Amino acid sequence: MIDRLLGRRRLKERIAELEGERDDAVAHMEAEEERRAEAARKRQEAEKRVNELETRITELEDRLERAQQREADADASVDFRDIETLRPDRRDEVLSRLRSVETGPEGALSAFVADDGDVPDAVSAALGERASLAHRAAPTLVYADDAGLVSCALAPALDPEPFCEWSAGFRVEEEWFRPTGRFAFGLARSDTFAVGVYEGDERVDLETVRTDVMDEHDKGGFSQARYERLREEQIDEHLEECEAALSALPADLDRVVLVGESGIVKRLAEHADHTAGSDATGKPEAALEEAFSEFWTARLRLI
Repeated sequence: MIDRLLGRRRLKERIAELEGERDDAVAHMEAEEERRAEAARKRQEAEKRVNELETRITELEDRLERAQQREADADASVDFRDIETLRPDRRDEVLSRLRSVETGPEGALSAFVADDGDVPDAVSAALGERASLAHRAAPTLVYADDAGLVSCALAPALDPEPFCEWSAGFRVEEEWFRPTGRFAFGLARSDTFAVGVYEGDERVDLETVRTDVMDEHDKGGFSQARYERLREEQIDEHLEECEAALSALPADLDRVVLVGESGIVKRLAEHADHTAGSDATGKPEAALEEAFSEFWTARLRLI
């Protein structure tokens, strides 16, 4: 009798335990279903938001494309009134005219627009619909007066730091356009190098390097890889001599300007204050004279 009673009690206890586990499992299942439902709802909301944003992006991209097309059409509708390359005599004449302009206290605008810089607001306001030409001409100096008599872009040999100012006259610094002071000017190519020390436009010293570097005619029976390796070794030796010549320049120079093949100039750039490209070729001294003359020209664009 007692055994039967104890057995039933244990069974009842076990049943209660199982029912508790069942209830917990049901609650867990219901909670999980609620989480899945909430997750599904949130996913639907997120998908809806994504669709809305994609639609908005498409609209804005269309507006941007139309705006860019309008700007391109506007830019195409304006052009420089004239373009002139100024050799030394003509350059000095133009600079003299700019310096002679006198206005009221803030009637003359001078600015430098860098190659990767924005057109200053004052330039945009002064040039109006022609402001895009200043950006097209960059890097360049821009000169304009409040009466609209002067409006031009003038690219100097040596770029100043960007600036923008109104004054009673145009800012035209001599060293931007003409060789001034005591400086070095060099031409560097893969097989030719020349560097001169100058006082103003007069050369007072000269160092040249000429190296026989293989070209395609010298390739002969070499494989392409061997030819390129030998040629690169010759160029490296050439550059070592160039670096030695640059390192031996006087320490009292105002600046060092280096022009030539872009890849070669880039490898020697640490020895120069200013660099530029040049297509001058020939014997070292003659090529240097050609590059020097080319460098100190100015490009005038009438806006």
